[in-house]
Amino acid sequence: MAEGALGSRRFGGLWRRPDFVKLWTGQTISVFGSLVGRFALPLVAIQTLNAGPFAVAVLGAAGVAPGLLFGLFAGVWIDRTRRRPILIGADLGRALLLGSIPLAAVLGALRIEHLLVVAFFASLLTLLFDLAHRAYLPSLVRRDELVEGNSKLEASGSVAEVAGFGLAGVLVQALTAPIAVLVDAVSFVASAAALLLIRGREAPPAPGAAPAAGAHGAWREVGAGLRLLRADPTLRAVAGANGTEALFINIFVAVLLLFLTQELRLPPILLGSLFAIGGVSAFAGALAVERLNRRWGLGRTLLGAFLVNRLMTLCIAVAGGPTLLAAGLVAAEQCSDAAGTIYRINQVSLLQQVVPDRLLGRVHAGIGTIEQAATLVGLLVGGVLGQTIGLRPTLFVGILGALLGGLWLVRSPLRGLNVERGAWSVERRMGG
Repeated sequence: MAEGALGSRRFGGLWRRPDFVKLWTGQTISVFGSLVGRFALPLVAIQTLNAGPFAVAVLGAAGVAPGLLFGLFAGVWIDRTRRRPILIGADLGRALLLGSIPLAAVLGALRIEHLLVVAFFASLLTLLFDLAHRAYLPSLVRRDELVEGNSKLEASGSVAEVAGFGLAGVLVQALTAPIAVLVDAVSFVASAAALLLIRGREAPPAPGAAPAAGAHGAWREVGAGLRLLRADPTLRAVAGANGTEALFINIFVAVLLLFLTQELRLPPILLGSLFAIGGVSAFAGALAVERLNRRWGLGRTLLGAFLVNRLMTLCIAVAGGPTLLAAGLVAAEQCSDAAGTIYRINQVSLLQQVVPDRLLGRVHAGIGTIEQAATLVGLLVGGVLGQTIGLRPTLFVGILGALLGGLWLVRSPLRGLNVERGAWSVERRMGG
């Protein structure tokens, strides 16, 4: 094959869309910084402020509460307005909030209450960004390009994960966790700059998305999204699976870093390298998803990816012994990130394809609120269990419970899903 033809194939499709490339660039930079921050922020509490299991769980809960409190109404707002200004404002706001952590640390004024406030408001802005981002992508690409677009975004995010976690471990070890958070703040400024460069004019909200009057109108709009989740068996299964998984896997997450650093005694620089393996695996999953969908169908691929991802998490719960063996088991678990990426790409693409544009924000917000409520409970339960029954037993409770989420998918129409028929069904239920 000629070199020019090969280059054309590699850089065709959405790579030829300047506005998509700008969105992709901003998202990739933002993900890179966020991974550094996600790794470093709990370590600020653990290493700098000597926080215990319950305090770490409360910090995680502070990052979840905004989705539970405001998620449904955030979805209504996203559906009422243009999405790009929300994306830019959320990026800049997160940069300011996270930048306050290293500043406070340098001044000797950092407290756990400060971390809680930053976690809460940064999470609120992340909620708005994520809802707007998922609703914004269909305005840049055609519906038959959504899997390609989501795959490219996930693939670049996976590459950022390799670099982000690897750098995070080095930064925390060499410069302390608060200084590592500064990288996250800078990344949000770069993401906002990339979004500002998008030249395509975003269409105004559809007439059906116009604001209804008063609080009762807002509740009616929230109800429309929730009715769609309840009415459609496929969407109901996705919401149920995500909620069940979020409840139990966050029992696991609540004690994970404490288990890795205190019981397995893995240093931050090694943890960063191990988590980076997940980025390599996730990148492979993003490259493979379209091929797997063609062979097995979107629904069956989504179900299989969910089960593989959760089963492999058992590797961490059984890890122990010499450092090399423990690290090897953690690395094995990170290889399952390919399956997690495939699940996320197919889930988001499914919702973007079958849900009418005027309801996308509300449907994503409805599922997100279910997840956030389950996450909040899971983190708090995980913190209590970690202090009462121990870290390793808590990991097992979380992993085995998360597998129950697969029952929602197994009992749904997902295995034989035809997306076009699903879209027709959704529109019919909504009277479209």
